[in-house]
Amino acid sequence: MDTVIVQLPDGPGAAPGAPALLRMGPGDAAEFGRGAPACPVAIPLPDQGVSRRAGEVTAAEDHWRLSNFSRSATYVVENLEGAGEHLKVAPGRLGAPVPFEFSRVVLPSLGGGCRFKVFAPQHAYLDPVRQRAPGDCTVSPFALDATAKYFLVLVALCEPRLRGTTAAAVPGVGEVVERLRADPACRDVTRSAVNYHIDYLAECKLRLVPGDGGLRKREELVGLALRFDLVREEHLVLLPPRRPRS
Repeated sequence: MDTVIVQLPDGPGAAPGAPALLRMGPGDAAEFGRGAPACPVAIPLPDQGVSRRAGEVTAAEDHWRLSNFSRSATYVVENLEGAGEHLKVAPGRLGAPVPFEFSRVVLPSLGGGCRFKVFAPQHAYLDPVRQRAPGDCTVSPFALDATAKYFLVLVALCEPRLRGTTAAAVPGVGEVVERLRADPACRDVTRSAVNYHIDYLAECKLRLVPGDGGLRKREELVGLALRFDLVREEHLVLLPPRRPRS
C-alpha cells in the first residue's frame, strides 16, 4: 500500500495538469537534489544552488521522514492545510518526522522556487462517535481528516442526499465550486482544485477501483461515504450557509 506520494517538480516535457507522482511504501526511500550523471536522484531539483544529494524522503507506516544532507542549508516543510504552519529541518538532521498530511518541502535555491510536495494519505483519525468501549481504540480503515479541504469537498458532494433523498443528483464540479465559494476561506477555490481533491479522495483516501471518471467517480464517492457513515448530517455545519433563492 502507498503510504507516501511525492509530486515531482515540473520538468521539461511535463504534461500540463498531470504531474508525475512517485509512490512509496513503508521503508522506501528517495533521494532529492540536483543529481548528476553518475549520481541520479529520484526527485530531481535542477538548480545550481541545490546540492547534488541534498536529502532524502523516507516513507513510514502513516507518515514520512526527511533527512537533510546539507552542511549549511536549513530546509522548510510547510503544512499546505495550515495557516503558515511549518517545521524546519536543520543541516545534517537525519530522519526528521513530518506530521502533516499535505506538505511542501522548500529548499534555498538560486531560482527561488525549489520545492516539491509530499502527501501522506494513510494518516489515521479516531472517530469520537464510536469510541465507547474501554481498551484498545478502533481506527477507521478510511483515514479522513474532517478539518481538511478534501473532506469539505466530500461533504458538498454528499449534501443533496443528506438533505433530500437517496435519489438526489450528485453535484457537478462547478456546483461544488459555487457552494464552497460562499465560505471566505474557500473564496478562491477553482474547478481544478476541486477535481484534484476528488481524485485524491478516490485514489488515496477511499481507494475506489481505478478507471471510473467524472460523474461515475463522484457517485461512487458519495455512495461509499454515506454507506459507511463517513459523512453524516452533523458534518453539514462545515459548509457555509446556503444562499437564499432569489
